[in-house]
Amino acid sequence: MSTRREFLKWTGAAGAALTLGGFAGAARAAKGSHVVVIGGGFGGATCAKYIRAIDPNVNVTLIEASKQYLTCPFSNLVLGGLRTMDSITQNFDALKTRHGVNVVQTTATKIDPGAKTVALKTGKTLKYDRLVVSPGISFKWDAIRGYNERAAEVMPHAWKAGAQTTLLKKKLEAMKNGGVVVIASPPNPFRCPPGPYERASMIAHYLKQHKPKSKILILDAKDKFSKQGLFQAGWDKLYPGMIEWVGGPKGGTVKAVDTKKMVVEAELDTHKADVANIIPPQAAGDIALATGLADDKGFCPVDPKTFESKIHPGIHVIGDAAIAGALPKSGFAANSEGKMAAEAIVAALRGEATPDVSFVNTCYSLIGPEYGISVAGVYRLSDKGIAEVEGSGGVSPKDVPDDFRAAEARYALGWYKSITADTWG
Repeated sequence: MSTRREFLKWTGAAGAALTLGGFAGAARAAKGSHVVVIGGGFGGATCAKYIRAIDPNVNVTLIEASKQYLTCPFSNLVLGGLRTMDSITQNFDALKTRHGVNVVQTTATKIDPGAKTVALKTGKTLKYDRLVVSPGISFKWDAIRGYNERAAEVMPHAWKAGAQTTLLKKKLEAMKNGGVVVIASPPNPFRCPPGPYERASMIAHYLKQHKPKSKILILDAKDKFSKQGLFQAGWDKLYPGMIEWVGGPKGGTVKAVDTKKMVVEAELDTHKADVANIIPPQAAGDIALATGLADDKGFCPVDPKTFESKIHPGIHVIGDAAIAGALPKSGFAANSEGKMAAEAIVAALRGEATPDVSFVNTCYSLIGPEYGISVAGVYRLSDKGIAEVEGSGGVSPKDVPDDFRAAEARYALGWYKSITADTWG
């Protein structure tokens, strides 16, 4: 237990910031080379920053439509009343002033892999030597009958932090005591595997304080979920009788919604909701789909050592959009992928061999303000792609005293502070 506790301290409070000493020294500079990065989230911002850190001779342009970036990690805590929207808002000032990244705040509308150009909404076109695409996710609208962008204004998904987070919070605040919150959890693969269950926990924390007669029903397309035993033990301890989970084999897959009647239709039953949080099936971000970087399942196959696209050479896809073997679609994984891709890109621009890579991931989840759980691991290349190193990390132990759970909750706060500083600081 002590070994794991030390591992989590490292990954939670300091491990997000892998030191630059681990990267290749300044060999032959790639002076004048231009790398364009699309997307300023955990993957894109990290990659842009670390390319400049590894070789300041490389020109880096980051394209991001938003002036500020709201993180999905800790957005569930906003719903639980533990954080504010301001506290999960990041900006790009340090990337510009401290790291010399040219941040262009607009939308990339088209990529031409042959000409190596990116067209922008402003009408300008950028030429690149290497391109990084880190667009996050898109939603498969209408995969659930009746659920589209308009329906999301009534039954918010809140799976992209921002206005949807605020909308879901307002609906919870307006709900009557004794109301029913229905959460629809999507099939794999999707962004942040523990996310829907942390969300249920944080909503339960809010309801326990303000609307204790209320219930939460999780309708799930899957037959199991990340950290399931730990979550359910936490629910039994903190919110007995408040949260019910129905998996796919028991009819949990949501087939349709009716926003006028506030009805959610699953395989075996129809459920009336006071608040519905519908998280639809997902695919790679729109620009990746439009460029043909994705396969028929909607995500992007990449070389696991460099994250270079297997479809379009010279383009690297990182973060939630990429097929990254055993690495989950998490903010920490995207940050780790951004660093490894940065090193691979600089090596390619210099005409050097790609160094060996390894990845780290830690996912913290809060079940209550002083009740944290986690899963952590180290990943390396194998003959099957990116695989977890046996014995590295693992999940939180089951039977531990309350102070252990409280410590993991504190580590979660340290993790967030560290990784956001490493990404945007």
